[in-house]
Amino acid sequence: MRARLLGTALMAAATITMVLPSWAGAQELDQVVDGLEATYGKMTDLRADFSQVARNKSLGQDVKAEGTVYLKKGGKMRWEYKSPSPQQIVSDGTYLWVYTPELNQVNKGDAPKALAGPAGSFLQGLGKVREEFTVRFLNPANKVDGTGRPVLDLTPKKPTPLLTRLVLTLDPKDFVVRQAVLYDQLQNTVTMSFNRVVINSGLSDTLFSFTPPKGAAVVPLDIR
Repeated sequence: MRARLLGTALMAAATITMVLPSWAGAQELDQVVDGLEATYGKMTDLRADFSQVARNKSLGQDVKAEGTVYLKKGGKMRWEYKSPSPQQIVSDGTYLWVYTPELNQVNKGDAPKALAGPAGSFLQGLGKVREEFTVRFLNPANKVDGTGRPVLDLTPKKPTPLLTRLVLTLDPKDFVVRQAVLYDQLQNTVTMSFNRVVINSGLSDTLFSFTPPKGAAVVPLDIR
């Protein structure tokens, strides 16, 4: 489950950054993707609260979690899980740490290696969406959901075990991603919902540094 939460966080770091400009009701796919790629260049950091539901298809089980995420250009991120139990996932762009207080353990790894692939590429920017994904509307005949929110369906051109599909629901007012559904190779899903999103607030780099607590065991990070 810890590895599952970590994989989810790495993928979600990709989706939470997606903030699109208003396109005055336009519903053309190219306009959405163009806006996505153009807007990321103006974004330097982001903070948001999130809730998460991980669905294990074979077991028919749901695991819920919630917390706060902080992202900054340069591969910097900080995920603070509050429930079901505290956990911190922090990267300064060079290293990645996963701190689990109840185990008194810190997993440490190389951030570029840990964040490799389509999910990690979003941490570096959204300027290559078309290169990394095949993009379409989830329902081309009806490009919005029942509440009027546009829904995109992204398929990685180089899928990984943790990410084979990504479905994004956008807020029609400001085009912030309000929900992301991530699929793995076994068709398990993780649904992430975001609120209280704040962009370009000038997050300090110190937020993305991490020092293992005294007495905590530090072991290599194993991401599969």
